[in-house]
Amino acid sequence: MKILKNQLKFRQLRQSQRKKWLTRVLSYLLTAFFSLAMPVAGFAIALAFNQKFVTATEPVEVPTITQSDRLSTAEIPQTTVEQIVQQSSAPIQGNKIALNNVTLTVAWRQWQEGQQTHLAIADTDASSLGVELLSTNNPALQPISWFSSSSNNPILQTRFANPYRYLDVTDLLAQAGARVQALGDTLKIDFTPAKIENIRLGTQTWGQRIVLDLDRPTFWQVSQARDRGVVILPATAEAALFERFPPIPTTPSVSETEQEDAVSPDSITESEPSPLRLESKNGRIIVHLNLTAAKGLRVWSLPSPNRLVIDITDEPTLERDIRWMPGVLWRQRYIELEESRFPVVWLEIDPQVNPDLQIQPIWASPEGLPGTKPLVTLAREAKALAAINGGFFNRNNQLPLGAIRREGIWYSGPILNRGAIAWNDEGIIRFDRLSLRETLTTSVGQRLPVLFLNSGYVQAGIARYTPAWGASYTTLIDNEIIVLVENNLVTRQLQAGKAGEDSFAIPSNGYLLTLRAYPEAANYLPLGTTVNITSVAVPEDFANYPQILGAGPLLVKNRQIVLDPEAEKFSQSFSQQTAIRSAIATSNNGTLIIATVHGRVAGQGPNLQELAQLMQLLGAVDALNLDGGSSTSLYLGGQLLDRSPVTAARIHNGIGIFLQPLP
Repeated sequence: MKILKNQLKFRQLRQSQRKKWLTRVLSYLLTAFFSLAMPVAGFAIALAFNQKFVTATEPVEVPTITQSDRLSTAEIPQTTVEQIVQQSSAPIQGNKIALNNVTLTVAWRQWQEGQQTHLAIADTDASSLGVELLSTNNPALQPISWFSSSSNNPILQTRFANPYRYLDVTDLLAQAGARVQALGDTLKIDFTPAKIENIRLGTQTWGQRIVLDLDRPTFWQVSQARDRGVVILPATAEAALFERFPPIPTTPSVSETEQEDAVSPDSITESEPSPLRLESKNGRIIVHLNLTAAKGLRVWSLPSPNRLVIDITDEPTLERDIRWMPGVLWRQRYIELEESRFPVVWLEIDPQVNPDLQIQPIWASPEGLPGTKPLVTLAREAKALAAINGGFFNRNNQLPLGAIRREGIWYSGPILNRGAIAWNDEGIIRFDRLSLRETLTTSVGQRLPVLFLNSGYVQAGIARYTPAWGASYTTLIDNEIIVLVENNLVTRQLQAGKAGEDSFAIPSNGYLLTLRAYPEAANYLPLGTTVNITSVAVPEDFANYPQILGAGPLLVKNRQIVLDPEAEKFSQSFSQQTAIRSAIATSNNGTLIIATVHGRVAGQGPNLQELAQLMQLLGAVDALNLDGGSSTSLYLGGQLLDRSPVTAARIHNGIGIFLQPLP
């Protein structure tokens, strides 16, 4: 690696020396060119396709693919790229690509180095298009597998432009024979679709293998739900293949959802006896697959001849360690716990290595607390480079059920003494069970407990809502009594009707009190009464932390499992159920861990006790359970890492990892 770095430095030095001479020559040529030609609106790059495909004779049956073949990558040949010289080397970028006229949300950049134009897309976006990212300890270099061989893995240069890590895919697009054109914020990529020449099926000890023989490399997308999945690729096939694997009649159209550029659950047909169905739509072939319980899809490629391999297996997660950027390590492992093996995907965040990394709570709506969005949408809009889903919420009214504090402001207060994580800008992180005790004191000395602050949790008593909640408050139960306080003075009392039918403006210079099933409290708060609020966090030192997010239950503290769901008012069924889980922890080497755990091999997800043990195995000193199940989502650089986006539910809030300054 050191030799490679020295070679790169030497090349950069030579390029720098040549650049001054080239600049003078190009300046003269461009002046002459533009004096004779009309200005051209837009720009295009034609990528030459000069790869020679090697054919080989194979037996009719599905071949046994060795481990070396399975991870194989062949050297991608250097290809000549026809360039149009740009007047400026400033990068051009956007967030959409049109792949053979199918528009996808993909971050891309184009820039000029001398006479070379480079094209790059975000690495996790590339992964969603079939480019397999392999382990690397160097953030600047990314080995990949894409119709290539492990004897000489292609290594792509990377560039980080907050919040994305871009892969230089110029040569990959050349290998696909692509024609590329930037149109505003959309990168138009057109290439000849691959032809599926044959499909071979075989049964392995671990599941099923399906091999698609292709005449050329291509990109593909994968989407899967509990018992069904699809693989979509720009391709054609002879009628005979469709006769072998006929499409199911009246299949709903394949569409993209708001959050993920993938196949919506409604577009995946119901399970059929045949494991495989083919459908052709809009220049793409859709491979419909039936999945049995606890099985997933692992899709990868092989060269010489070109093959797309689809494995239906109970171990679909690819193990890897990717040093994504200084201070961010992306890891995927199967972790053994007693007789079970769990797929764990996690990020290790180290602000000591990269002090510009910051952590903040994020939520769906900038206008107020109500609202939900998929994590992938939430993170993109917040410009977070990484994120994980956060605390609990009410799916019906989309309101938070737990602590959210950002930059010292309580946007939502803690409930039920549940577990929370708190942190400050110096990197100090604190875990514990958290309560907030507020007391309203009147000018005559009457003391009234305020049970909840800016919360969707409902209980008889007084709750308080500040402008941090939003512009207004909408009633949550019938017959609430609303008390408006401005500049510490009671200014109005209002009687509300049915739940959800009345909304009241929250004073910008005060707050709103709601009296729920507690009408007698109104007698202590007549108009003109002076009132004062005191707030005490328990533990008290939590008040010193500007950022807090609550969830629960608390899993690990000081390396010991402290799981006590009943103390945090979780139901017994919640405590015992197995489910997909999310968690956040600090490790024994000082890093922050954000992790997701999915179903064990051939089984279901962990229960809370198993999750606590798994976090210990990851090296957790302190750990907290986050919202789980369909909410579980882990995001990095544009895409979810742990699951097919169509299976991830909308969430209320999360924890975002940011690089300062924000773009």
